[in-house]
Amino acid sequence: MFPDDYQITRKWPAQNPEIIQLYSFPTPNGVKVSIALEEMGLAYEPHLVPLGDDYVRSPEFLSLSPNNKIPAIIDPKGPNGEPVALFESGAILIYLAEKTGKLMPTEGPGKYEVIKWLMWQMGGLGPMLGQLGYFVKFAGAEIDDPRPRERFTNEAKRLLNVINTQLEGRDWVASDFSIADIAIAPWLNALSFYGAQELVGWSDYPNLQPYVDRFYARPAMDKAKSIPARD
Repeated sequence: MFPDDYQITRKWPAQNPEIIQLYSFPTPNGVKVSIALEEMGLAYEPHLVPLGDDYVRSPEFLSLSPNNKIPAIIDPKGPNGEPVALFESGAILIYLAEKTGKLMPTEGPGKYEVIKWLMWQMGGLGPMLGQLGYFVKFAGAEIDDPRPRERFTNEAKRLLNVINTQLEGRDWVASDFSIADIAIAPWLNALSFYGAQELVGWSDYPNLQPYVDRFYARPAMDKAKSIPARD
């Protein structure tokens, strides 16, 4: 089965079905995969999936991503030459790292150090900062009750302290640059977009801004951070 055989291609046709098809939007979760693909030098075709229900809850998108969240991919040349379809950014990052042998050690403790920090982002940093953004920048900012905002502010501060401590004396989260950094840095950068840096005391975590700056200074970032391009 090639990408053209998947239901999702009825809404987002593949121009070249023999390369990886990326269905995404340039959010912190979405750009994880475009950054990884650019860093790994893999050929791929991006498709912009707007976040409205007409798109992420469409039968075509749900056929690939039943959790109705971006990003998702189809790789027509997966293990043993068979196609593979994936949703969940963390799963996609692990798959791409194992496919290429890049941005994660192939074995040993170093591999699980990367996976550990990737799971930390997936289960903690991303969800908590996303909720904080909702209560600072989006509709939740109109809620008078201060308790939800306080809850996510305090948890954000705790998580920022965790990663600030991990980065003491090192450039990257898990030794060399890895998929863990690709998962973490875009979410740290999102605090600026949310206008929440002052709220969480960003300057109290001196290792974070240099880390974000190093991340976005990498050559792949200028292109990858805006893929798929918005209409």
